[in-house]
Amino acid sequence: MASLQDQLLKAGLADEKKAKAIRSEKRKKRKQQPKGAVEVSDAEIQARKAREDKAERDRQLNLQRQQEAEKKAIQAQIRQLVETNRLDRSRGETSYQFVDGRKIKKILVDDTMVDQLSRGRLAIVCLGDENYEVVPDKVARKIMERDEAAIVVLHDRQQDDAGEDDPYAGYEIPDDLMW
Repeated sequence: MASLQDQLLKAGLADEKKAKAIRSEKRKKRKQQPKGAVEVSDAEIQARKAREDKAERDRQLNLQRQQEAEKKAIQAQIRQLVETNRLDRSRGETSYQFVDGRKIKKILVDDTMVDQLSRGRLAIVCLGDENYEVVPDKVARKIMERDEAAIVVLHDRQQDDAGEDDPYAGYEIPDDLMW
């Protein structure tokens, strides 16, 4: 089957000179174009750009989901640390007041816990909105590594709880002393 150009020449609708000029122009275009290069249409460019944009959005979404999963895992670790190491406050009769954010809160603890909280041997941790628990300072420091905002009260610990300015440091307390 003959090409369209040949059919037009036979019918007399085109002349030989124009056909030769068109062939030579096509050949020149082909030779000027580097090998392997293909003309890319605007639609293909837009489609490629749309795919790249979608891939970037997907990456951002996956990163955000991963960060949320890490936050949930950290909160679960904190909850587990607190639940396994919290101290029993059921027999507490003394109220201990502390500041959480801009509000003053109050929990009931016993007298030894009040003393240990003030000396930095115990800490108060916030679980959830209004759930406060008392934990040892070592556990509180582990929680601080994960999330500092979970620790509400942790005072700096004094070394041996005896200051250098103690005027009675040189005096020993007898064992048989009764108060």
